[in-house]
Amino acid sequence: METQKWIDEGYNLIVEFGPKLIAAILIWIIGSWIIKMIIKGIRKAMTKANYDESLKKFLLNLITWIFKIILIIVVLGTVGVETTSFAAVIAAAGLAIGLALQGSLGNFAGGVLIMIFKPFKIGDLIEGQGEIGVVKEIEIFTTKLTGLSNKEIIIPNGALSNGNIINYTTEGTRRVDLVFGVGYDSDIKQTKDVFAKVLDANAKVLKDPAPTIAVSELADSSINFVVRPWCKVEDYWDVYFGVTEQVKEALDAAGIEIPYPHQVEIQKEG
Repeated sequence: METQKWIDEGYNLIVEFGPKLIAAILIWIIGSWIIKMIIKGIRKAMTKANYDESLKKFLLNLITWIFKIILIIVVLGTVGVETTSFAAVIAAAGLAIGLALQGSLGNFAGGVLIMIFKPFKIGDLIEGQGEIGVVKEIEIFTTKLTGLSNKEIIIPNGALSNGNIINYTTEGTRRVDLVFGVGYDSDIKQTKDVFAKVLDANAKVLKDPAPTIAVSELADSSINFVVRPWCKVEDYWDVYFGVTEQVKEALDAAGIEIPYPHQVEIQKEG
């Protein structure tokens, strides 16, 4: 008798909830497919309208989540969950989660601010929160950079939007700041000529703006020169390392000494 009772109850549950469950599964499958098609259409429209790549990815991500939340509510309503009470639960849960995840909400707000004011876009070389890298992705909560050593850097949007951001790509060119020291016996004009010839011979150093070559400091054991050529953003490190090496070779060839610590050996008599 007990077994029959369980069978009857199971049958009644299947009859009552089976169609709803099947309908919910079908709604989920069809709804997911529809969302996919809608997102695909929006992506095509944005591409055709030449939307900024950063804004496009951000909006698509946001729209996808909105549609998924709506679909979940519809599926739960189909199963029999009261959507009105469910909405109240969501509101209460949202408040609790919001208090617990203030940082995440701040990151979301930071992402929105980045999209509105556009201090950078995908492909820009930026510096923020002590990190330097090329912007790879701008997501809802974080921004991903590819570091100069090809490492992935993930920065929360809240911290990034509230801090200082240096965009090296916006102007298209960068100044390379170099300092070289020569001995006090060196002729200043001759030394400047050596630096100028090195910069003039480097194809990646720009003629305009003109480079700066000047005495910056009379140090304890050297006359220090600032050498500041300009180059395209993508040529920065080639110019930095290339000019440093070429200056050393040119100074040696001109007989101009680069000071360095000397060790004096004192011999004791006896």
